[in-house]
Amino acid sequence: MSEPISRPIRGGGYRAEVSSAGGALRLLEQDGPEGGYRLTESWPANARPPLYSGTVLAPWPGRVRDGHFFFDGIEHQLAVTDPRHGAAVHGFAWHRDWTLLSHNESRIEQALEVGLHKGWPYQLRLTAAHEVGPGGLTVTLTATNVGGYHSPFGLGGHPYLRAGDAPLDECSLQVAAGTRLPLDLHRGLPNAYSHPVAGTEYDFTSPRLLEGVHLDVPYGAVDQDVDGRARHRLLAPDGRGVEMWAGKEFGWLHATTTRPDTGDGYPDRGRALALVPMTCPPDAFNLGIDLIVLQPEEQWTGQWGIAAVGPGS
Repeated sequence: MSEPISRPIRGGGYRAEVSSAGGALRLLEQDGPEGGYRLTESWPANARPPLYSGTVLAPWPGRVRDGHFFFDGIEHQLAVTDPRHGAAVHGFAWHRDWTLLSHNESRIEQALEVGLHKGWPYQLRLTAAHEVGPGGLTVTLTATNVGGYHSPFGLGGHPYLRAGDAPLDECSLQVAAGTRLPLDLHRGLPNAYSHPVAGTEYDFTSPRLLEGVHLDVPYGAVDQDVDGRARHRLLAPDGRGVEMWAGKEFGWLHATTTRPDTGDGYPDRGRALALVPMTCPPDAFNLGIDLIVLQPEEQWTGQWGIAAVGPGS
């Protein structure tokens, strides 16, 4: 596996770097008179993304229980890539090297041929375009079934958000979602039907401080604004921070905090927060919830993005 290549883009007061490894967003910041204001966690340019950071999760996000599923009456056994939880995790795209299609000052587009894998007889072509402008970062993702059989499909993006240099425990989180899918604490797999979050510890519909809060929560019933985008925010104590938005194609948001006490802390930062827009929940290949089926030559497209927000905005 070759050393990753990180390529810069800049525009509209934002600057980003995108890695060939996993098609990952390596860095995003807003330019300012006192230097850049960090909007995502980052890592060394010549290293592979830690903890799936910034990568594309496809052709499924989350875990597939025991790597096993049936589709169209056919049994599939994927490689168990997460032995601790007994699951196949996050698909194939996050650990592969993507191919550059185009690169200019403000936009970069990369592609990946998923190909055939153990337990996966489907051929998909993925593209990921990262573009910065006055509205921040926009990520446009496509998946095309280039094989001869219809294919199950799901996708997610995995950025770790950051409100400048504020420690996570001093920040507040707001999530525009009305339900959560409970997970088994030992395997991180769904073990019940969706529950409303109103009035529970999982309710972040109004901003709440993250001090001492651990999250591993797939949120559903995301609340979209009139433009079809759902918006979620991480705010520093001064009211400045970062907003993630996701288009209507992403009906789920998985909120995850790292746990330094278990060795899963983010490099150099310890506690960190990933907000993962997803088309379907974990184990969708078995649950059938919001599973996409791509017919031969059919294409799927979705968008998500990140922007800076200021006090009172």
